[in-house]
Amino acid sequence: MQSLAIGLSLTSLSACTVGPDFQRPQALPITEWSKPSKAAPSQAITETLGERWWEVFNDPELSALTQRALTDNLDLKLASSRLQQSRAVRQVITADRYPTTAATASYSRERNSGNGLSDPSGHNGHSAFNLWNAGFSAAWELDLWGRVRRETEAADATLEVAENDRRAVLLSVLAETAQDYIQLRGVQNTRAVTEQNLEVARNSLKLSQLRLADGVATDLDVAEAAAQVAAIESRLPALAQRQTQLINALSLLMGEPPQALIAELSTDAPVPQTPPQIAIGLPSQLAERRPDIRQAEARLHAATASIGVAKGDFYPRITLSGNVGSQALQLSDFGSWGSRAFGIGPQLSLPLFDGGRLRGVLDLREAQQQEAAIAYQQTVLRAWHEIDDQLSAYNASQLRRDSLAEAVRQNRIALRTAQQQYVQGVVDFVNVLTVQGALLATQEQWVESSTGVSLAMVGLYKALGGGWESVYPLAVAADIGLK
Repeated sequence: MQSLAIGLSLTSLSACTVGPDFQRPQALPITEWSKPSKAAPSQAITETLGERWWEVFNDPELSALTQRALTDNLDLKLASSRLQQSRAVRQVITADRYPTTAATASYSRERNSGNGLSDPSGHNGHSAFNLWNAGFSAAWELDLWGRVRRETEAADATLEVAENDRRAVLLSVLAETAQDYIQLRGVQNTRAVTEQNLEVARNSLKLSQLRLADGVATDLDVAEAAAQVAAIESRLPALAQRQTQLINALSLLMGEPPQALIAELSTDAPVPQTPPQIAIGLPSQLAERRPDIRQAEARLHAATASIGVAKGDFYPRITLSGNVGSQALQLSDFGSWGSRAFGIGPQLSLPLFDGGRLRGVLDLREAQQQEAAIAYQQTVLRAWHEIDDQLSAYNASQLRRDSLAEAVRQNRIALRTAQQQYVQGVVDFVNVLTVQGALLATQEQWVESSTGVSLAMVGLYKALGGGWESVYPLAVAADIGLK
């Protein structure tokens, strides 16, 4: 009965856990997304967020590049390696929950001093002797105050920080791949527009030269037309350089050397277009989705658990240890009943005076928890600002694109009219050049704005934290063999 009472007492004590229990912080009370004063054609709706959001562009090349980045990107492999390290650290820390056991065996040829401790050989240090040892030992700290449990809790939260760090890297890789690809298609479309205008400028140059030969134009007209051709041609090298730069950026994301994707991506293709509606989910789901918010919450959890570890250091540590084995001078006696040896009993350690070290550690942990709580609030607030900015950017970029489309249409009409009037001798050639320059400028701005609409959608999905949920398990298995 006495043993049962002691066991029940120990069980009751072991249920005690010092330090505060972690409570998930409340997110900001935002119930709906902001709405623009003037709505654009494509609007965000509160439907379930598509995890594989890049597929809404319906661009097979973009989807293929995204899949390659998930398996070959070196930043992801580095993040996976760090995650594996965090798992190993957790395993080291949580091992304190279990008893430690060890088996030992030794043999030595010894000779003791005749003037020192007793000599088991019986010859007062004049003879050497053999000593055979073998045994089994075990030790286990009774976690009466929950210090070890708090260490395990902090280790689990720290592992969650590493997991969400990898998710953040994955989200960044997904967004960067889409952004570089969209910008590449935008540059190619800008180059196509420039080449079309270059052809128009060359035709204008030929026309002015013919009219000069007929005596109805001047050298000034020809010089101005030639200058227009040269000015438009000067834009092409910079566009070619930008295309190479973006292809190399995509090659790096794929873990490939420079120029590796030239043959695959040099062919022009349209800028991926956004759908009429994009699903962005509910505001209440934001904290569960964005890796940086999940990471900030895990850091707060780890800091809270660390307070319990610091408080547990104020309490006694009780360790149960024991050993059993055999010791003999002769191998023939080794293992006999008379060679047995054992020891068992508890060990108690209680801090009495440490100069305030334990109190300082506790104050530090409490201050770190306060910092983590403020950092969480800041992370959530920053996320809301980013989403609001991206929603505004997505709407504004569409309105700008549509206005520029009308400007391009009107400039084309103006150019045709100016060319006809120049042939009829109604206007000077400078009018043709002015209208042609305006058309080229508005066409370039239209391509840039169309690219900006798709980039704004990518930025919005990145701000929402979408994309890692469905591909994260697959990507873990794919990269460098980490499980």
